[in-house]
Amino acid sequence: MDAFMQAVPALGDAFGLILQPVVLGYLILGVVMGLCVGVFPGLGGIAGLSLLLPFMFGMEPIFGLALMIGMVAVVPTSDTFASVLMGIPGSSASQATVLDGFPMAKKGEAARALSAAFSSSLFGGLMGAAFLTVFILIARPIVLSFGLPEMLMMTILGLSMVAILAGRVAIKGVAAAGLGLVVGTIGAADSGGSLRMSSYDIPYIVDGFKLVIVGLGIFAIPEIVSLLRQDRAISKNAELGAGWADGVKDWWANKWLSLRCSVIGVVVGVIPGLGGSVVDWIAYGHTVQSTKDKSQFGQGEVRGVIGPESSNNAKEGGGLVPTLLFGIPGSGSMAIFIGAVALLGSGTIEVGPGMLKDNLDMTYAIVWLLALANVVGTVLCIAASGGIAKLTTIRFTLLAPFLFMLISFAAFQSGQNFADLVALFGFGLIGIMLRRFDWSRPAFLIGFVLSNPVEKFTNQAFQIASFRFRDSTQAGFEYIFSPIVIVLLVITVVSVFLGIRQAKSILAEGDVKSGSKRAPMIFLLAVMAYLVATYWNASLINDRLMGDKIIPMTVSAVALAGCLVLLVQMIRRPETDIVFADREVAGEDAEAAHGLWPTLAWFAGLLGLTALFGFIIALGIFLVSFLRQRAGLTWVHAAIYAAAGIVFMCFMAWSLNRDFPPGLLQDYADLPWPLK
Repeated sequence: MDAFMQAVPALGDAFGLILQPVVLGYLILGVVMGLCVGVFPGLGGIAGLSLLLPFMFGMEPIFGLALMIGMVAVVPTSDTFASVLMGIPGSSASQATVLDGFPMAKKGEAARALSAAFSSSLFGGLMGAAFLTVFILIARPIVLSFGLPEMLMMTILGLSMVAILAGRVAIKGVAAAGLGLVVGTIGAADSGGSLRMSSYDIPYIVDGFKLVIVGLGIFAIPEIVSLLRQDRAISKNAELGAGWADGVKDWWANKWLSLRCSVIGVVVGVIPGLGGSVVDWIAYGHTVQSTKDKSQFGQGEVRGVIGPESSNNAKEGGGLVPTLLFGIPGSGSMAIFIGAVALLGSGTIEVGPGMLKDNLDMTYAIVWLLALANVVGTVLCIAASGGIAKLTTIRFTLLAPFLFMLISFAAFQSGQNFADLVALFGFGLIGIMLRRFDWSRPAFLIGFVLSNPVEKFTNQAFQIASFRFRDSTQAGFEYIFSPIVIVLLVITVVSVFLGIRQAKSILAEGDVKSGSKRAPMIFLLAVMAYLVATYWNASLINDRLMGDKIIPMTVSAVALAGCLVLLVQMIRRPETDIVFADREVAGEDAEAAHGLWPTLAWFAGLLGLTALFGFIIALGIFLVSFLRQRAGLTWVHAAIYAAAGIVFMCFMAWSLNRDFPPGLLQDYADLPWPLK
């Protein structure tokens, strides 16, 4: 009761702070900047907040908070544009939206998909703020009750979504998830620092691969290449389709689903370290499980947009709980947020328990700035959508080179290394093959995202449990099987059971035809060879560092066993069986006007030119050549479009204070920016 009486005046003070015209102006400015960042694939909230950091020092606290919250709140809304219109995950929190949002755009229902997504995002954002208002006073004991076993079970619950997204051949989904897990273990182990698959003198991968690169490679490049081969607009009918009212009606018809997914977003957001990378997959899995007719998922089911988008924005409210209460960042963007808060004013504001005690009004101001930013962001997104959605009606050959340009720039920002582009191309090849042979790309990405949490929480929980068991068996079991763990375990088992039963009716990659044994089997053998290599490499680690080797060895063995089962099925079954799915046999890819390898060679050419001349010079040559040769523009028009693209890239790099990938030329010549 005392806490409630303390909160009421703090709420009044908070509203007094945020309703000042100047504060609202900063909020709107932050929202606009967030929209601009979110629209570009792969940048996300971390890049946006990094852009604001230099301006935070000494700024009036409420002004700086309004600017940052405006950006943080709206990025999960605006990144929907890339996910729906182009099939490119705008950020890690919008990967699941691609599965049904992009097929809707291809069917000419871009406006309906965007409308449903924005309505869901608005509702989820408001739910997150409302939850945070009430929860912020009672959250401390609840958050503290989540120890390592509970966080491990939440991670395993996220992995259980693989059962739902495995596709028609469940064993392929298991193998894809295993492949993603072992790729995620590449680099130095958290526990003992042992090198896994980077012991072959490859310094670049000591730190592992970044999610931005993997996400863009697995989802963006395959879709860009596929559409580019067909040489048409994204929407077959070149029309926007159903209007905004239809999307809002869809959301209202599924309002209880939106509510449930918002709660999922809040709960997952509260747990530090999980955040946006997994919440949309859990929400998507729940959406599939709770829908009677599952046949349309992966082919343009609007519920597949509503569920993830509701959880995305609600997650931001949940993510502020550990950030504000304990100073523990719930995600990468929250880590930058904590650092930026320390720069505000005279440095008297510090997130953590002291903020609730000494700055409760500022705490609630953050909460309701979050809610207000969601409203403003949704209105602006709807206002801009009419023009942006028309991208689906433009011949894709005119868009593709600029998308290659954007995702290359976004990938380079993760490590500021030319090898980032090589890794992007490599994961693009993997994504193309997974898509071609109907291996679940969502399962691969879930495995990659959760590989680090699985390993970290498993090792830490095992070490603590070992000490508890030394005291007594009862103490050990009480630590491992807490009430929260048992509840999560039951939910996970039910999820896996239902997922296996339902997976065959969910075409996450569409309906892929069969008809050839050779190519699918060669790909399977290549995957098996890699899994053998990862198992052997991990086995070389000294037994004293068992924590570094046990996860990659176990996952490699399980995935390899799944591949062996798949190999036996391929040997015994006829080539018309679904296990031999291959997009090059029938369908859009088989009938495409251009071949796979000549199309992919354009992107490879951009990388080769970058290695020689640096990114900007290479980009100029690439854009002019592509627009002239592939798009059929005149030399004058190709030069004008190329110049516009280069100017835009230079503006982006200048505003983010970034450089471009260098080449051999930069080693021998001292060139001015942006050529150096």
